[in-house]
Amino acid sequence: MLALQCVKSIPAWLLLKALGQRFPSLATGPWALLRLRDVEPPRLPNAHWVRVRPLLSGVCGSDLASIAAEGSPFFAPLTSFPFTFGHEVVGIVEEVGPEVRAVAVGDRVVVEPALHCGVRGLEPACTACQAGQYGNCVNVTKGDVSAGVQTGYCRDTGGGWSGSLVAHEVQLHQVPDALADDAAVMVEPFSCALHGVLRALGTQYSVLSTQTILILGCGTMGLLTIAALRAVEAPCRIVALAKHPHQQELAKQLGAHEILTAGRGQYEALCQRTGATMHQPEIGQPTVLGGFDLVFDCVGSARSLDDALRFTRARGRTVLVGMPAIPKTVDWTTIWFKELNVMGVYAYGVEAFGEERVKTFELALRFLRQGRADVRPLVTHRFPLTDYKRAIQTALATGPHRSVKTIFDLR
Repeated sequence: MLALQCVKSIPAWLLLKALGQRFPSLATGPWALLRLRDVEPPRLPNAHWVRVRPLLSGVCGSDLASIAAEGSPFFAPLTSFPFTFGHEVVGIVEEVGPEVRAVAVGDRVVVEPALHCGVRGLEPACTACQAGQYGNCVNVTKGDVSAGVQTGYCRDTGGGWSGSLVAHEVQLHQVPDALADDAAVMVEPFSCALHGVLRALGTQYSVLSTQTILILGCGTMGLLTIAALRAVEAPCRIVALAKHPHQQELAKQLGAHEILTAGRGQYEALCQRTGATMHQPEIGQPTVLGGFDLVFDCVGSARSLDDALRFTRARGRTVLVGMPAIPKTVDWTTIWFKELNVMGVYAYGVEAFGEERVKTFELALRFLRQGRADVRPLVTHRFPLTDYKRAIQTALATGPHRSVKTIFDLR
C-alpha cells in the first residue's frame, strides 16, 4: 500500500533547518524527510487491536513542524522511524482481533491517537494514565509497540496518511451516523482545543462574565479554541487576533465577539480593548501594564509566546496551545514581574466538565452531534495521497491559499 512516511536523515534535517524557511519547497523536494512509499500494512500487535482503513486524515501543525524541521528535538528520542504520518483520522474498521468488543467490522470510527499504558498493554499503568491524563503517559517507549507518543509517530501503528493503520480498541470512538466525515476528521484537533479550554477554565480558575479572553492566532487551533469556548458556554468576551482575512471571517462565524488584525498596530489595538498602557523601552517590544485576563497562544512561535505574555494582565493566565517552536526571544521578565500563571496544554484525556468526568473525545463528539460547534467550514482543502506535495505546500502557505485545515481524502 502507499504511505507517506517520515524517514530519519540528519543531513536532510540540517538542510531543512538551515534553508527551509527561505525555500519551503525543500520540505517536499528530493532531500525531504517526507517520502511516498509502497509499504506492507502494519500487523495487529495482539488480540485487542483493530485494523482501520482511513477515509480522511488531516494535516496537523505538528506534522508540518516535523516535515519542515521546525520543531523542537524534544520528541526525537520518543519516536520510532520510519513512521507513517496521520493522527487526525476518521476511518472504517476492516479487521478486529479476537478479543475486541468495543467495535465491529464496518464501524466508522475516529482514532484517539495517544499511545498510553492501556494501549501498550502495561500494568500497572503509570500515575498519569491512572488519572486519565493519557497525553502525559511516561511509558511511551515501552510495551507492545515501538516508541511513539501518538499514532502517526510510531513505526508499528502506521498512520492516517496511508491505506491502513492499526489501533487498540480503547483508542476508537464510533462516529454517529449523522456526523459527516468532514466533521469527524476534526474531532482530534477539536479535542485538543477542548482540553485547553477546560484546563484553563477549571475549578481553580473560574472565568466570570467580566473577563476578556484573547485568542492569539486564528489558524486551526485558534479557531477551534473559539469554537470550544462557545461550546462550553464560557461566560466571557472573546477577542481574536487573526493574520489573514479568511481567518477573520471564520473567527466571527465561530463566535468571537471582536476580531483584530495581527501585525502593525496590534499592540495599540489590544491596549485600547483592555485599558492597558503601553511603554516603549529603548530596544525591544513594548512593555504592557494591564491586559487580558486569559490569553491563548495558538501559534507557538517565539514571537507569539512573547506577545502572549505581554498581553496578559498581572496574575492572569497564559495558555500555550500551539505546538511551540524553539523559543529564542522570549523575555521572561514579563512572567516574573506580572506573576503570571503560564500553562501548557497538550492532547486530551479524561476531563472535568460540570459534574461529569468524561473523555475529551466523547465530549467533542457530543458537542458536534448536538450542533454546539460546527467545525466543517475549517476543512478548506482536500487532496489525494499522490498529490501530497501540493497538499503540504498548501498547508504551509495558509495566507496565499486561504487554507485552514488541509486533509488527505482516501475515500
